[in-house]
Amino acid sequence: MASTTIDKDSGFCFGVVTAINKAEEELKKGGTLYCLGDIVHNNREVDRLKTLGLITINHEEFAQLHDVKVLLRAHGEPPETYTLAQKNNIEIIDATCPVVLRLQRQIKLKFQQEGDNKQIVIYGKNGHAEVLGLVGQTNGEALVIEKSDEIEKIDFDRDIYLYSQTTKSLEGFGEVVTAINNKISNDREFQSHDTICRQVANRIPRLRAFAATHDLLFFVSGKKSSNGKFLFAECLKINPNSHLISDANEIDFSLISNNTNIGICGATSTPKWLMDEIKSAIDQYLASDTI
Repeated sequence: MASTTIDKDSGFCFGVVTAINKAEEELKKGGTLYCLGDIVHNNREVDRLKTLGLITINHEEFAQLHDVKVLLRAHGEPPETYTLAQKNNIEIIDATCPVVLRLQRQIKLKFQQEGDNKQIVIYGKNGHAEVLGLVGQTNGEALVIEKSDEIEKIDFDRDIYLYSQTTKSLEGFGEVVTAINNKISNDREFQSHDTICRQVANRIPRLRAFAATHDLLFFVSGKKSSNGKFLFAECLKINPNSHLISDANEIDFSLISNNTNIGICGATSTPKWLMDEIKSAIDQYLASDTI
């Protein structure tokens, strides 16, 4: 008999939970609430909050607002966002993840230290909201690299201070550290700061174990989620019968047979209610006479 199980470790990380809770609390008070960028990279959750009154805006629209409330999502923002908010009398509801805030402060402090020979390097995804906020702490001077073979962009005649986007992989960060260590000269300083969120990083071994114990895997994630793409790739390494879907409409029921052991998991941006919805659709199919 086929069975369906949801991975208990999948779903929102605490930073996203906090941001969504803050949004819901503010919306209950009434009045208009804007959010600078998608509150989470999941269209279904964004749509749910839209029905409650949350208005998603981009940075160009933000610059035109005055005398309103704007929520900053967990990814964080560069300093100029706060400066503009103060200028335009915008009340900020700050839902920046505490892990990201701590990293922003670290980078800003290092950037402000004396000495012109230092070079701040961020291991992260170019253009990602969190990375834009981190680079903003350095007046746009930090160098972003996405993988170890991009270290050629680094100026090895300067001291190097390496940080990581909080949601990147420990394995990838280690590869970057090794590559820099292999190239840097003894008369230059190199400091690597492991700033990866352990709540996110620890999901990888657990997700691998979950993927290995199921015949068929449905990984639920929004199309915009870089974390979703990364974690889905990890599932595929362990279980080639893994399939990326964003909602129940994308389930390929032809993959399911009578004895299939089905697993459902998702990204840090995937709401639990959406995984429950996927499970319900599969269970209804299993209860029917279709198989």
